[in-house]
This record gives sequence, C-alpha cells and structure tokens, in this order.
Amino acid sequence: MSVILYALLVLATGVERLVELVISKRHAAAAFARGGVEHGRRHFPWMVLLHTGLLVACVAEVILLDRPFIGALGWPMLVIALLCQAGRYWVIASLGEQWNTRVIVVPGATRVTRGPYRFAWLRHPNYLVVAIEGIALPLAHTAWVTALVFTVLNAVLLLGFRIPVENRALAVLRAEAR
Repeated sequence: MSVILYALLVLATGVERLVELVISKRHAAAAFARGGVEHGRRHFPWMVLLHTGLLVACVAEVILLDRPFIGALGWPMLVIALLCQAGRYWVIASLGEQWNTRVIVVPGATRVTRGPYRFAWLRHPNYLVVAIEGIALPLAHTAWVTALVFTVLNAVLLLGFRIPVENRALAVLRAEAR
C-alpha cells in the first residue's frame, strides 16, 4: 500500500510540474512580447531530463529495489517535500510574471526584492528548494540511490551551468539599470 501512495505522491508532483510549465510558457510569451532575450538555452533540455528522471527514478527504485517505507525517515521527508512545494510557490508568487523555467531577461525589468528574494544572502532560493526536494522526495520512501544521484547531477547542472547563466543575465539587468 505504501508504494501505491508514494507513486501517487510522485505522480501529483509530476502534475504540479506540468502546471508550472503552463505558467512558465505564459510568462515566457509575455516576456518575449516585451523584448525578452533568452540566455542559456543549451542546458535547458538537460534540466528537463534530470527533473523528469527524478520522478521516474523515485518510483522505479522503490519498486525495482523493493525499498521499504521507514516511518522515522519517510514521514519527516514527506513533510519536507511538501514544505518544498510551499517554498516553490512562494518563489513563483514573489517573481510574478518574471518567474520562468527558462532564463529570460526583459530590457528595463527590475530585479525582484520581495519574498525570499529580499534576503541578500539567498541569491537563488528556487534552487535551494529544488536541492532539498531532490533529497526529500526520494527519501520519503527510502530511494536513497535516486536522492544521491539526483543531488550530484543537480549540483553539476546548477553550479556548472544554470546559476552562472542566471548570474550573467542578472548582470545584464544591473548594467542596464546604470
């Protein structure tokens, strides 16, 4: 029974990601209509593959490797995974129409300084949420291999590609503001 409930949790997470893509597509169209320029397009398919792979691997590992639900680990990880959803929507709400799954800079746009973006020490709150969720969601049903592999690959993708692209895009905004 726990496997079915876990699979439903992962499925619900996947549906939530599809809703995010609809929102993102709408925001991207609005950004492009205002003269937005996309940065870092080459790494985006890898992000999609990694995040899709996370969801598939969570369920596959639990089923194929017969991972048990261990309440002392699973319940706290479930709570953390659900809190990550709240954090994700805090980010989306804070960025408003500037939120996107892609990196699009609209000339003249101002940097968001509300919500989690008001904390100078927290430059990329969405990626913190993603990193935590990438550990918590698999560990909610003891899929520790998935948690480990996703964490390593996500770190490579974020630190090696995505965050540098976003930092350069934000530098463009700062240069325009001067």
